[in-house]
Amino acid sequence: MSRRALAIGLCTVVVAVAFESIAVATAMPVAAQDLNGLAVYAWAFSLFLIGMLLATVVAGRLCDRVGPVRPFLAGVAIFAAGLVVAATAETMAQLIGARLVQGLGGGVMNVATFVCIAQAFDERSRPRMFSYISTAWVVPSFVGPPVSAWLTHQLSWHWVFWSVLPLVGLGTAFVLPSLVRLHRSRSAEPSPEPGAGPEERRPAPLWAAVVVAASAAAIQLAGQRLDLVAIGLAVAGLAGLAIALPPLMPPGFLRLRRGLPMVIMSRALLPGAFFGAEVFVPLMLVEQRGIPLILAGAVLTCGAVGWTTGAWIQSRDRIELPRSRLILAGTVCVAAGLVLVAATALLPWLWVGLVAVGWVIGGFGMGLGIASTSIAAMSLAPDDQQGRIASSLQLGDSLGAALFAGVSGSIFAALRGSGDHVLTFGAVMTAMVVVGLLGVGAAARIPQGARHPASGR
Repeated sequence: MSRRALAIGLCTVVVAVAFESIAVATAMPVAAQDLNGLAVYAWAFSLFLIGMLLATVVAGRLCDRVGPVRPFLAGVAIFAAGLVVAATAETMAQLIGARLVQGLGGGVMNVATFVCIAQAFDERSRPRMFSYISTAWVVPSFVGPPVSAWLTHQLSWHWVFWSVLPLVGLGTAFVLPSLVRLHRSRSAEPSPEPGAGPEERRPAPLWAAVVVAASAAAIQLAGQRLDLVAIGLAVAGLAGLAIALPPLMPPGFLRLRRGLPMVIMSRALLPGAFFGAEVFVPLMLVEQRGIPLILAGAVLTCGAVGWTTGAWIQSRDRIELPRSRLILAGTVCVAAGLVLVAATALLPWLWVGLVAVGWVIGGFGMGLGIASTSIAAMSLAPDDQQGRIASSLQLGDSLGAALFAGVSGSIFAALRGSGDHVLTFGAVMTAMVVVGLLGVGAAARIPQGARHPASGR
């Protein structure tokens, strides 16, 4: 099997998914207005993430049982089906449902990609591989916003989804030969000896994944209703998370135990803060500052460039910091970037370009932190538990993003009726600053034992 061909193939698929992500974020304000769905705007993003919650657990079990290749291809098919449903949407409910299907496919692909990297690349090669994957997000970030804005204004936002299908097909065709060779090579190898205790070896229960997804949805619905029923929904959602998370996560996760639990906690809070704010960055710039859609989407490009730069830096051989310090630096940058965005929302006289500056800094922190948490988790997982740990890591990622996108959506829904853009968007961004600071606290509790593969430290 050619590792170079596999790397190119995986990156090609990432390009397709990245284009969809950045293009949809750009087009969604127009789509929501066209379908009279601004009141449920955040659901188009949070249901995508809730779908990922379900899919990550199923994919982790499948990858440990049959390898990552077949789950990866199934995820691609599901994701493509979601694109078709979205492209034909005539109501906001159909569009939101399509995003749920896309989340299911995306969750399977994320876990399978993680396991492919863990199985095919050695410890020294993994940081560079993650920098390649992050770089694969840059080209779509340059062309995605202008292409999405042009398609939206000249044709229809529906064509944003149609335009992704050829990219998905091309990426799948490119990666398929390498995946087949990986599957054959892994099938010919003897099964690894169990490397974990009975509790870690037990498959993640599917019922727990369903409860976690339902709990996340209940918490967001509570925030949308803001009435007496909302209290019951919020209590039920929090209780569901308390019951269902422990069997899905490493032992000691809810007790904030040092080590792998704190790696996953950091992974939950990082995207929670970043994506909870990103959902509303284009909308804030369009509604509060009157920025054209194409320029509002370009801010997301700035974040992607920062993200890729951070991921590239963490892969360099000359970096002498342990993984724990890189994760901490990433969380600090995300929090600092969000402070700039929140300040611009709260103080309209500030230069609007500070949003782009803040998003570059935040994206840089995401590049450092996300790649480093992935590598730290790989180094702590035995070979026969890569799927399980990948599932826990991606579950934390999706849950954090879903919950805090729900929080930001709830704040937006509660305040948008006031017509005060400063209050509405300022409160949303300030809440995400708080989440970013919690991420800094979690990262500070990661022991410094995790080594940088290239430096040996």
